[in-house]
This record gives sequence, structure tokens and C-alpha cells, in this order.
Amino acid sequence: MKKTYVLDTNVLLSDPNSIFSFEDNDLIIPMAVLEELDHHKSRLDEVGRNARQTSKTLDELRLKGSLINGVFLQNGATLRIVSIHENSLKNLPPELISSKVDNMIISFMLQLKETNELCILVTKDINVRIKCDSLGVKCEDYLKMRVTTDIDQFYRGVAVLEIPEKRVDQFYKEEMLLLSQEEVSNNALYPNQIVVIKNTGPEGKTTKSALSKCVSVDQPLVPIKKIEQAFGLKPRNKEQSFSLDLLFDDNVKLLTLTGPSGTGKTLLAIAAALEQLKGIGSSETARYEKLIVTRPVQPVGKDIGFLPGTLEEKMEPWISPIRDNVNFLMNSKKGNKKRASIDPNKARLGDEYYLALMQEKGLIEIEAITFIRGRSIPNAYIIIDEAQNLSMHELKTIITRVGDGTKIVLTGDVEQIDNVHVDVFTNGLTYAIEKFKEYSISGHVSLLKGERSELATLASKIL
Repeated sequence: MKKTYVLDTNVLLSDPNSIFSFEDNDLIIPMAVLEELDHHKSRLDEVGRNARQTSKTLDELRLKGSLINGVFLQNGATLRIVSIHENSLKNLPPELISSKVDNMIISFMLQLKETNELCILVTKDINVRIKCDSLGVKCEDYLKMRVTTDIDQFYRGVAVLEIPEKRVDQFYKEEMLLLSQEEVSNNALYPNQIVVIKNTGPEGKTTKSALSKCVSVDQPLVPIKKIEQAFGLKPRNKEQSFSLDLLFDDNVKLLTLTGPSGTGKTLLAIAAALEQLKGIGSSETARYEKLIVTRPVQPVGKDIGFLPGTLEEKMEPWISPIRDNVNFLMNSKKGNKKRASIDPNKARLGDEYYLALMQEKGLIEIEAITFIRGRSIPNAYIIIDEAQNLSMHELKTIITRVGDGTKIVLTGDVEQIDNVHVDVFTNGLTYAIEKFKEYSISGHVSLLKGERSELATLASKIL
């Protein structure tokens, strides 16, 4: 049965193509929504781009028919622009301010449902959905952008496979394990997935186990590489060992690392990058011309506004966490040896000066993600920190900058999102994990154990 969907502004600002997502139904955009779009169109961020794209789409549809009477879309839907009459505002409870656009749309829904019981407001605003439910108005969230609907179903990058004890022995002996057809069909494995193979005794205790990697679903499981250190940094748990295996794997062009604060995501990625950087890293592993480390410019808490100074001075607060990690590694015993091997005089340089020297030579770039558009970056190691604050469009913009011989690593925690326009289901990091998991050029690891400090680990659990 045909329904009538009314779109809130935040839906169009999140997905400008949402207009074409309601097949064979009637679609209404209130005039007040157009006014809100007009307020956002001058913004230079993702929200502004979506506002301009929505206006452009509506302008193109205007040429095909009357937006007042309804324009037929290719998917069978009908789109109308409807003005909210002043009389409808009388339906609002006295507690709701009638001049607010959200409340104006709710009043429109109250009037519309008097003649159409199958009218539904689509909004991403939680408070609006609560108000609608309290007033008996049907309301839904916009779910099409969600890459999955259940957080427990997120791809973790690690699987557990129970096999007979003799098969575990076979893996240690042959350093490979070809899975049977039954084992493959019973376990959904993905390329570059870490697989813990184990045998369980009668009392449920593990008798034997081994760590392996599924290079491809049609190839045998192989042991993960034992990487003792990366630029002086040693792995402290099995998830960090998994990460280093994929960080040093040339065949993995896109790697995603997720986990709570203090699990070592960014530090591991930077350490592996420095170890593989020509002019800084080991001669056996060095293969990249430059290291580019960046992150979204997204404040935590209340924004303090514009910052004074040059571009470098403006960017310093945003990139200081990255700089801290680089300086920590540069100050390590291994880092000092690397520094001395390049030039004995550099071993005596301060960390900040040495890092500045590497930046001056173009070996290390630390910059805002804002300036990556339009670039083509070959033979580089790119690390995107705090990638959970990226939108899908920003993620696409970044990944499509990658040239030949480049590896890109996305790190972040999907449960600590500061961007109000994305959530755990729609952020760029989640999309990268879910969309690329079936491809052999990608990999993913979920880090679990905090290693920053005892206090930091406890705080991530109880706060």
C-alpha cells in the first residue's frame, strides 16, 4: 500500500540522494526544509556540499514538472514541495515553540495524519522522533545509509576455528592448513582475516591452538609473521602481533585498525610506517618514499573557534597527538640508532628538530585532511587517525587519492565519534571495514587490550 513520507532537513543533509530512496510512494518536502537547506548551503564542509547537491537535484526535477502538483521520479515515487499553513500550528501543544522548524514540521504531520493515516516523518533527529511518538505521529529513522543494523555483527577481523588436535599438529608441522569444504562452509572467512585454530578438550579447555591467517578463501591457512619489533616498538599482545603482520604485508593496500583508547592503534601504524620508510627505516623493509599522517579536524567538546597564526600554527593543536606519537618513536632506542645510522650528528639533535628536518626533506608529512582533495599520492604510507569522524564521502575522497605503491591505514574507535553528522553505523571507518572485507587487498584488526597505562585501560572500561 502506498505511503506518504515527509523528509526532515537532516535526512537531506546526510544523504542528498535520499529523495530517490522511497520507491512507489508519495514523498513530501516541507517548504521550511528548503529554508533550512538555504542556511547550510554556504558551509564549506560535508553538510554544505550535501545542501548544495540537494538544491541542485530539486532544481533539475523542477524542469520535469511542477513541484507543487508533484513530480514523478524514475523509481515510481511522486515528489511534492508543500508549504506549512499557519492554521496547522494550532495543533501543537502549548509546550512546543511554533517558530522552531522542527515543531513546524511536527504540526504539519499532525494536520496531515487527519486525512492520511499512512503518513510517516523520516528524521535522524532523536528528539523529533520522541516528540512525534508522544503525539501519536508515525516517525522513522533514515536507515539506508547504515552499512549494518546490528553493532554486534560488525566485522572484527578475527575468527576462531575449532579443529581436531591432529589438525593443529599438522599446521605446526607443515606451516599451512588446507581447510575442508565442510570447514569452509561452516565458517565465513574473509581474505587477510586472522584465524585462531584450536582444539577443545572434553571440559571445554583449549588443549592446543595456533595463530594463522586466511590469505584467501580458496588458499590454505598460513602462520602469521613473527615481527619482533617495528622502529623499536614491540607488540604486547596477540592483536598487536596481528596488526604488525598486516602493517608489513605489501599485498594489503588498505588496513583498518579499531579499538578503545590506549590499545596502540596509531602508535603501531606510525612505527610500522617509519620502519618501512626509505631514509629512516631498515634497509630490509624500506619501500615507501614518504609518510603522510593526517586526521579530521573535529573538536572534542565545545569548539573554541578560529585559531590565529599561519597554516602550520593553526594546524598544530589538531596534529599534536600525531606529533606526540612520532616524537615518542623517534626518542626510542631504536629511533636513535636509526638517526645515528643516517648521520652521526643527527643522533644529538632534539626530537622536534629532527622531526622538522624529516618534514623539510619531504619524508614525513603531518597535515589536516582538508588539504588532501585533488592530490594523487604514489609510493607513500598514509595513516588516517580518528577515521571514525569521517563521512562516507570524505572516505571516498581520501581513498581515491591513493596512487601506485601506496598503503593506507585507517585507525579509530567507532564508539568515540565527535562528528555529529555520522554515527556508529554511518561513519567512514565502519563503511571501510564492512565494504572492503571481501577483497584481498584489504585487512582489518580489532584491538582489545589497552596498553597505554593501567589508569587509561581502567578508564576506558568503567567511564
